[in-house]
Amino acid sequence: MSAITERRERERAQRHQLIITAARELAEAEGWEAVTTRRLAERVEYSQPVLYSHFSGKDAIMRAVAIEGFGELAARLRRVRLATPEPPQALHAVCRAYLEFATERPALYQAMFILPTDVKFAHAETPPPLRAAFDEFVSCFRSDNQRRELFAEVTWSALHGIAALTESGRIPPNGQTERLDFLVTQIAGTPSGPAALRGQLKGQGSEPSH
Repeated sequence: MSAITERRERERAQRHQLIITAARELAEAEGWEAVTTRRLAERVEYSQPVLYSHFSGKDAIMRAVAIEGFGELAARLRRVRLATPEPPQALHAVCRAYLEFATERPALYQAMFILPTDVKFAHAETPPPLRAAFDEFVSCFRSDNQRRELFAEVTWSALHGIAALTESGRIPPNGQTERLDFLVTQIAGTPSGPAALRGQLKGQGSEPSH
């Protein structure tokens, strides 16, 4: 590959990332309805044809934003899980980090989990960053628990419900700690009882998987 080709590819990658970053910033500031190809072209100071050479339209941009968000979420969940080795505390820490992520980045969270997208969940074509985020929940349960993916799926579903209902104002935000404690207790036993959790999950691991 020539030096000129390498430089062009590097510049293209930089433009690609600039568009994604601009879309995120505009969405967080004004909402996704404000994100248009015209506004983005003005913001990044490129013509609309240049923007369309990177993305086919707003949906493709939102998809790229979502995938970037999955990568950031996976990295964040992994950090807190590795910093909290005991299973119940790890699950509690990962759940708390998930809710904090959703609260801190509402527009990004919408692109990832709420707005229409062609990103496939629980599928052979699931993007690796999304799978990595889900695997952090899976890793909070014992490896000999044959149903730990189900446990992770239910946990994630409950967290998404809490996040979405809190963001819409349908449940008050000041009850998050109690909700989180209740969720972890019901899914994996009391956060302060690792011995009890190990026994519980060992027994559940002996059940046939679905």
